[in-house]
Amino acid sequence: MTESSPMGEVSTPHIAAISSYPTRLSGEVTISRESAYLSLDIGQFLDNGPWSALQKVVVFIAALSIIMDGFDGQLIGFAVPVLIKEWGVTRGDFAPALAAGLVGMGIGSAFAGLLADRFGRRGAVIVSVMVFGLATFCIGFAANLWQIGALRFVAGLGIGGALPSSTTVAAEFTPARRRTLAITATIVCVPLGGMLAGLFASIVLPNLGWRALFFLGGTLAVLLGFILLFILPETPRFLVRRRARWAELRRLVGRMSRPVKADIVFTDLDEQRIEKREGFPALFEKGRTRDTIALWCAFFLNLLAVYSAFTWLPTMLTSEGLDVAIAGSGLTAYNFGGVLGALMCAMAITRYGSRWPLLLCSLLGAATALYLTRVNIALETSILIAGFGVQGFFANAVQSTMYAVCAYVYPTSVRATGTASALAFGRLGAILSAFAGATVITVGGKDGYLLMLGVAMIGLTLSLAVVGRHIPARKT
Repeated sequence: MTESSPMGEVSTPHIAAISSYPTRLSGEVTISRESAYLSLDIGQFLDNGPWSALQKVVVFIAALSIIMDGFDGQLIGFAVPVLIKEWGVTRGDFAPALAAGLVGMGIGSAFAGLLADRFGRRGAVIVSVMVFGLATFCIGFAANLWQIGALRFVAGLGIGGALPSSTTVAAEFTPARRRTLAITATIVCVPLGGMLAGLFASIVLPNLGWRALFFLGGTLAVLLGFILLFILPETPRFLVRRRARWAELRRLVGRMSRPVKADIVFTDLDEQRIEKREGFPALFEKGRTRDTIALWCAFFLNLLAVYSAFTWLPTMLTSEGLDVAIAGSGLTAYNFGGVLGALMCAMAITRYGSRWPLLLCSLLGAATALYLTRVNIALETSILIAGFGVQGFFANAVQSTMYAVCAYVYPTSVRATGTASALAFGRLGAILSAFAGATVITVGGKDGYLLMLGVAMIGLTLSLAVVGRHIPARKT
């Protein structure tokens, strides 16, 4: 480290001073002779510093947990048509079991955020993955719909908890200039996991049956949980608020190629200036009420549309006379389109901000769903399957990038809580989809199902238009 000169201040790329007037030059901060102790501002270090190899690895393994979240979460959608035929039950009989899983996701989303903000993001991610992995494995032993419902509820606790916790990990390890893309790249792993689940199901279901589908899917998740236990670190922005864990933070900063002295003082000044109170009430402070309510409505409507596809799309297609393999390809196409849409929307948001890309995707998602009502499923099957890919493109583009908006709207102390609360409210839309999907498919068939998707996407557009604090466009 460079020493201070008699003339005043010198620059160092790693160490900041506790000073009332810190100076930044080309991404560096300065040391002042007025400072009693040397300090490192974790917020500036993370937001404006380089993206180290460790940070990239952490974002990658957070993404892996979300891939497994989407994988295990969507296995049931592929198994439903087979179980309806094997057990002789109706779509309506299955609705409570599917809803139980979605209720679990809502509870898991709400409590995981609170636990992550209080006890740490690392533990929330690991526990969530282990819970849904073990519960998914046990579904393979189920003998009736009640057992499937109970196990889906437990799995839902983990599936719901993994998403906001992993997203927060990705957000808090990524520099500000790359944060939107990094968050979206992790969230996009939900449809990516679903796409992999579709390919997996197309191999396992006809050869090994539905029980093996859950045995193998659950085993993969549990193995990932053990990997996370050994390699996933706690986030620096969580550790900086707990002085007793500063030794752990020093080691972590060192692993990020920024060695610091043992007597270093850590700060996060920008976040601490705007943080008044932790917990749920802070979501409605400092002008956040409008954005919080609008985001809750947006998540509700978007998850209503998305989970109507995740849960019922293969079943709807089989009810229209398509075989299980082709019906499964509809959901695979939906997820594949979602992966592309989320990545392209994230790039657009990085350049143009979040307002117009999200509004455009919502409107086009509505238009696509309504257009598909005109497609003849018997004569134009390939067009319908491709159309679901396009609808998935727009619906998942919005779903994945809304997490980046949450990360922008809420400060560190309530970021996980804010994201989790929006997702928990959104799970109510997903729960509604379990019952509405069964009813709409029975009464209105394909056209009724698509009309429901279109109306939900129109409501989503209106909700996103109300959000005031969108991610701003990049300055050129």
